[in-house]
Amino acid sequence: MRVMAQLAMVMNLDKCIGCHTCSVTCKQAWTNRGGVEYVWFNNVETRPGQGYPRTYEDQQRWRGGWRLTRGGRLKLRGGGRFKRLLSLFANPKLPAIQDYYEPWTYDYDNLISAPLSDQTPVARPWSLISGEPTKISWSANWDDSLAGSPELTRQDPVLRKLSDEVKQSFEETFMFFLPRICEHCLNPSCVASCPSGAMYKRSEDGIVLVDQEQCRGWRMCVTGCPYKKVYFNHRTGKAEKCTLCYPRMEVGLPTVCSETCVGRLRYLGVVLYDADRVLEAASVDDEHQLYPAQLEVLLDPNDPEVLTAARRAGIPPDWIDAAQRSPVHALIKDFRVALPLHPEFRTMPMVWYVPPLSPVVDKLAETGHDGEDVGNIFGAIDALRIPVEYLAELFTAGDVRPVTESLRKLGAMRSYMRDIKLGRPPNPAIPEAAGLDVEQVQRMYRLLALAKYEERYVIPQAHAELAGQLDEPGCSLDYEGGPGMYALGPFGESSGQPVPMSVENFHLLKQRQSAEHFTAPDGSRRVNLLNWDGRGTPEGLFPRDDEDS
Repeated sequence: MRVMAQLAMVMNLDKCIGCHTCSVTCKQAWTNRGGVEYVWFNNVETRPGQGYPRTYEDQQRWRGGWRLTRGGRLKLRGGGRFKRLLSLFANPKLPAIQDYYEPWTYDYDNLISAPLSDQTPVARPWSLISGEPTKISWSANWDDSLAGSPELTRQDPVLRKLSDEVKQSFEETFMFFLPRICEHCLNPSCVASCPSGAMYKRSEDGIVLVDQEQCRGWRMCVTGCPYKKVYFNHRTGKAEKCTLCYPRMEVGLPTVCSETCVGRLRYLGVVLYDADRVLEAASVDDEHQLYPAQLEVLLDPNDPEVLTAARRAGIPPDWIDAAQRSPVHALIKDFRVALPLHPEFRTMPMVWYVPPLSPVVDKLAETGHDGEDVGNIFGAIDALRIPVEYLAELFTAGDVRPVTESLRKLGAMRSYMRDIKLGRPPNPAIPEAAGLDVEQVQRMYRLLALAKYEERYVIPQAHAELAGQLDEPGCSLDYEGGPGMYALGPFGESSGQPVPMSVENFHLLKQRQSAEHFTAPDGSRRVNLLNWDGRGTPEGLFPRDDEDS
């Protein structure tokens, strides 16, 4: 047993209203460089729909993730080392700019400089790539809230698999919102695809990052990521991706998207897992067994044997304590209501989702039945307007049973707690029918409905004694008998041992923040907002009175 710690996230889709606040705040915090107009580390998709970039889930087209060979070995869908070497300078398996969108701006000057006319002047769109007038035909949220339209849903790779089971008409649409970030997988295919060794998975917390100095812009990581959450910045020539806000996480602060989420649907915490079993779990033959196999990789932080192995592995005591209090572990392993996104990609994703149940209540209420009654809810799960088969293709590789069990637990929680809130005697048979006991239902209700800030985000701080690992990190996949991401040799996964990089963590960055480093050309002081905890008014955040006069 080789115990490692992983920072993970759970999102409760029942609470997502599609407001895109997470997307906007992420964009403000992390995309302040040129060339990131279409780079959305955090986006919210309407399902059914094509997703972003378009049809990213179609791995027959994009060749992302892993596949299982006849001999039972994992191999990148994009091909082995020799094939990737041949396509190093001409990789055809990349989303084009049209699959994202051509970034544009508007001719605002025309609004004020146009000559007098009977017609109101307009600001025409201009391409930020060619600098010429353009026609806007697609963007990140082009099909936002438009699920159900045959013109859009026929392009949904998941819905195409269910054409025989799921019959749609425009009058009977179903839709829900799916926020997406980098999955920070346990078995990341993007890391294995990188020829320059610029991508690595941090050994202390499992966050997957890109060394911008080491990146050579081969873009194999874009092909290798089945979720297409690695982007290529055409201005800088470097790969960029979600960093899970590691400067914030290192000081115990949640990610920007979690902090600003209107629906409070995101949970952050630590899980402990057995690194020696990751490859075995990702290599199971039956795709329906990938979700149970990933559950078995996650370890019980209260098990004495696990605790001994964790201490022996050098995991700090406060990290072990955080794993024992982790809301993520509770939702994934204890209650088993959170499910991984596309486990059939075999990357072992670590961003999990509680499937949506909300429409069942309205559906029952429309028929004159009590939408919160447990008998009605259990009976209506198979008739949800969001088909269980569709959810299963998203979260359990097509296996309906885990999705149904998760929805039954959520329905039982609603019905049991409703009796208590209305002053009726609680019925312990309700949670038992869903495979839960009364204590579990109350804990689950506390976590999903009433959890406070410190209960939703249980994030241990980075340790000063581990600063060497943070400043010159190694990849957690680089170990004897592991996937061999950093094998030596001209045709190795990384084409040689990567040069150590210096990652500025939060503490070091805070020490470096001075007038010398943050002075604008006009002499005014600048503040790095990633260092600001929201308390007080740092010098330089607002103009001084003498500057205003």
